[in-house]
Amino acid sequence: MVFKRREKLKPLQWLAQSLWPKRGWGRAVRYLKHRLHRLPDTPHKIARGVFAGVFSVFTPFYGLHFVIAFLLAKLMRGNAIAALLSTFVGNPLTYVPIGVISMKMGHFLLGTEFDHHHERSLVGKFFDAADDFWRNFLALFTDDVTNWDALIRFWHEIFLPYLVGGIIPGIVAGTVAYYITLPMVTAYQNRRRGKLKAKLEELRRKKQAQKAGHKP
Repeated sequence: MVFKRREKLKPLQWLAQSLWPKRGWGRAVRYLKHRLHRLPDTPHKIARGVFAGVFSVFTPFYGLHFVIAFLLAKLMRGNAIAALLSTFVGNPLTYVPIGVISMKMGHFLLGTEFDHHHERSLVGKFFDAADDFWRNFLALFTDDVTNWDALIRFWHEIFLPYLVGGIIPGIVAGTVAYYITLPMVTAYQNRRRGKLKAKLEELRRKKQAQKAGHKP
């Protein structure tokens, strides 16, 4: 399988390698380029898949970026594997700037603002929303009264602005990735076809030389 590891990582190892790959980000980027080069598809389809993967990481659906990238690639008739590989753009080092840019853009477009005066921080509001969801779920089976204040605050201040604001930077980043990938993959495939053609021509010449050597 494309993404299966030979050895399973422990949670702390996974976190450490998410922040800094074992052999550095440079090698990780070179590995991604290598995999994209060798995908058996047209450059345009691979580039469309890369667009889908990069765009997906600008959505607030953490944990579902693979699914979004795959579905978007299918919708765009792009390469699904390229889309999945390109979600690599979203990682613990990039999620913070992506989130900040998306939310600021979203609040600007919606004409709203993040409540900095509330006693809870951005991360705190994430935890409050999760706690609200869990407590309200348990309330279905108990006599507790449901309270959706934290989830409503999370929706208006974080999720909706992130969802709306991520569209424009997502399209911009995806388009840039598309136009970087297209000539890169095209050049690689042309070079590879040229080498293959040269090898076949060399084999043809050797075969003709052998036939000529066996003539009486």
